[in-house]
Amino acid sequence: MNKRWAIRERPDNEDVKKLADELTIDTVLSTLLIQRGIKNYEDARYFFRPDLRHLHDPFLMADMEKAIERIDIAIANGEKILIYGDYDVDGTTSVALVYSFFNKIYPHIEYYIPDRYREGYGISTQGIDYAAENSFSLVIALDCGIKSVDKIAYANTCGVDFIICDHHLPGNELPDAIAVLDPKRKDCDYPYKELSGCGIGFKLIQAYAEKNDISFEDVSCYLDLVAISIACDIVQISGENRVLAYFGLQKINSDPCIGVKTLMEVAGRGTNYTISDVVFLLGPRINAAGRIDDAKHAVELLIACHEDAAKEKGLLINVKNTERKGHDLSITDEALSMIDNDVIMINRKSTVVFNENWHKGVIGIVASRLTEKYYRPTIVLTRSNGHVAGSARSVLGYDLYEALCECKDLLIQFGGHKYAAGLTLHPENVNAFIDRFEEVVSATITDEQLIQQITIDAELELKQIEPKFFRVLNQFAPFGPENMSPVFISRNVYVSGYAGLVGENHLKMAVMQEGSGAFECIAFNQGIYLPDVSNKKPFDICYSIEENIWRERRTIQLNVKGIKFRD
Repeated sequence: MNKRWAIRERPDNEDVKKLADELTIDTVLSTLLIQRGIKNYEDARYFFRPDLRHLHDPFLMADMEKAIERIDIAIANGEKILIYGDYDVDGTTSVALVYSFFNKIYPHIEYYIPDRYREGYGISTQGIDYAAENSFSLVIALDCGIKSVDKIAYANTCGVDFIICDHHLPGNELPDAIAVLDPKRKDCDYPYKELSGCGIGFKLIQAYAEKNDISFEDVSCYLDLVAISIACDIVQISGENRVLAYFGLQKINSDPCIGVKTLMEVAGRGTNYTISDVVFLLGPRINAAGRIDDAKHAVELLIACHEDAAKEKGLLINVKNTERKGHDLSITDEALSMIDNDVIMINRKSTVVFNENWHKGVIGIVASRLTEKYYRPTIVLTRSNGHVAGSARSVLGYDLYEALCECKDLLIQFGGHKYAAGLTLHPENVNAFIDRFEEVVSATITDEQLIQQITIDAELELKQIEPKFFRVLNQFAPFGPENMSPVFISRNVYVSGYAGLVGENHLKMAVMQEGSGAFECIAFNQGIYLPDVSNKKPFDICYSIEENIWRERRTIQLNVKGIKFRD
């Protein structure tokens, strides 16, 4: 599929040169910093030298005093406390973090993860009933609850107090809980708004530790869980999140908790994890527990205190992940076949596929794969509890949530945001919904939005990629939303030495530019270009720069995102 190349606007030349001189770095690097909002030496020092002292005071968060006061009362009175969380990576890491911290200092504590299929997302009536029937007078809800106005009202009638720790956008009314911790509350002055659900849990235990004279080391030991949540929930890696992710990755790579260490071992990689590695190696395994079986297995692994117990859970989760992959690949193949054999579907500007036998736990992954293939707003539907459930994904710049709002009369419920959503509808409305969604998308999406975009940060000559440049560039990590690995464009490069295919369809080559040495390149799924690059004609590439480690040999490698020929 052809992709659009969009080059970011270059900042003011004087600003670029001034910052480059201040930091004694290449102007390309100062350009990248200014694009990230870093405009002076002090900003750069904060960016390049993350420090746990940069973390904000947790008591700046609205209701934090109330939350800590209620926990103190519960512990003083010997009340039973229930830690409640969602079944995805952010939810299970949140529960593992808060449960592990309090379990070390207080015995009357348990955790609860709602069943993905019987209870669905968020605080459930069944969960509240479980708390009431088992004499839990305080529930700490993590990564959910900000819109559970009715559920919290019900909990109040049952004598169950709630502290809500959420990071999703609130509705017009806040739940009537003892405390609602959410930086996105309009009345919350907390300086950083983009924490993960586990990040909110971390701020809760940080506040409790400060109030009760507990060492910060007894809090920071859970940063590996926070980093996993930040990576897998795709939250911004800026500000406070960048500090948490930086030190969380350090812990993953040097001293992970027993559960995370076991997870790394079953994933087949013991160290040198980046944010991307966490997303692709650890995240799917944690998620697989809740998609295929029970998310409690993931929590049991992450809170494990003994290696034998952790290994047992780790192997189980790995089996579930293999099972998840099987469902994922077979459903993706079925969906691709449905689309490719239907002329009407091929020519639509949206993709909606439905099979009542598909596994609900993987339809979100399938929707993502179909979006990658056809690059248009996509919904995958299956039967669930007598209804039809769907998972939706969008493309850059297109507001999926707004499109679903135009179809709301055909839906039982829906929720999500601009790029991802979930929905439920009656089976008899499926065909009408498919037609309406296509009608809405066709009327509101631009032709440009239907072509995948590669955003290029700066133009670079290959000879500029020298050791100091690469060393400074590495300090931009950890990479993620709002701090993506920079993408460069180099023009008029040509193959030097060799070009060939590796794997199924990956182009491996060495390229150079006039005045530069040769650089090794990998271009995933771009084998189609082999005949053209082999003829020694010049071409342009856009790429990110990475370190390739092969049998302890470290080399700079260009990860090529796109190739364009001069003619």
